[in-house]
Amino acid sequence: MRDEQFDVPVMIESGRIGRSLYVTRTVQAASLLVDKWPDEKRGSKYRAALKAMMDAMEQRRAVGSARRAFTAAAKEANVFVREGRH
Repeated sequence: MRDEQFDVPVMIESGRIGRSLYVTRTVQAASLLVDKWPDEKRGSKYRAALKAMMDAMEQRRAVGSARRAFTAAAKEANVFVREGRH
């Protein structure tokens, strides 16, 4: 598996109020999805993002597509802040 860098970082809220986290790589995103994602927020977009991340790390899917799936999951879970570094 390869750890690929996102072309545009995704900022999400971390578990602590007022803290944000830049997600910049496929392994980081996959780890967050598996280990840190709230159980009650693991909907259809979460499952799609997890599959997309695994596919990207195995070079079966473009990294940009996986990043977009991760962003959609973050929006579904209400942890999305913004894309890019501002």
